Amino acid sequence: MRIFTGLAHILNADTDAMVDTAADSERMARLMAQELEDMLVEIKASCAAAMAARARAQRAMDGARAEAGQWDERARLAVQKRRDQLAREALVHRRRYTDRAEALAKEAAESDALVRRCQDDMEQVEGKLSAVREKQRLLLERRIRARREGGPQVATPPPPAAGVGAPSDVAADRVVRVGVEAGPAAGEREPQLEQEFERLATDEDVEKELQALKDAIAHKGDEGPASQ
Repeated sequence: MRIFTGLAHILNADTDAMVDTAADSERMARLMAQELEDMLVEIKASCAAAMAARARAQRAMDGARAEAGQWDERARLAVQKRRDQLAREALVHRRRYTDRAEALAKEAAESDALVRRCQDDMEQVEGKLSAVREKQRLLLERRIRARREGGPQVATPPPPAAGVGAPSDVAADRVVRVGVEAGPAAGEREPQLEQEFERLATDEDVEKELQALKDAIAHKGDEGPASQ
């Protein structure tokens, strides 16, 4: 027997009313508490995985940005030495690491958003669990009071059968994708013609970057004597 169909059901459920209207209120409260505890375990695991993914992406992003900075310095050195072809190759490498850093920054942001959602879900589920446990306490007190006063005895239901309160399938919605895509899957090859046009576009961008770098270095050189 399952009480909830998923995390959304848990967050929207009126647990107090569900317990009060159940044929066996104590058993209903106990089953609810078990499912909420299982859900908390799932959410905490997802949150920890998202935090780890965010940290990995951040480290990789910092490394990619550092590499891009090194290739930028190499491109400048090549321009100063009038080694244009070497400068082009350095700019291609700089572009590669810059693109990777941007992809990693996006991944880190997505992981951070997932961490915040998990933390919010955790807080709400903990609130539901606290309310259900309080309801259990009140039900137990009512049963003990009725027994002392000689009123009708409330039978203590047997413990739930094995398997009750198994983790919800909502964990599948919290799977965290770790790492950066390495590229197209094996066998996924772009048509040669498309690759050629992409290469032309990249070459054009590199030429623009090379010219901008030359202009920047020349402008800096022109300002040098004037400032002395």
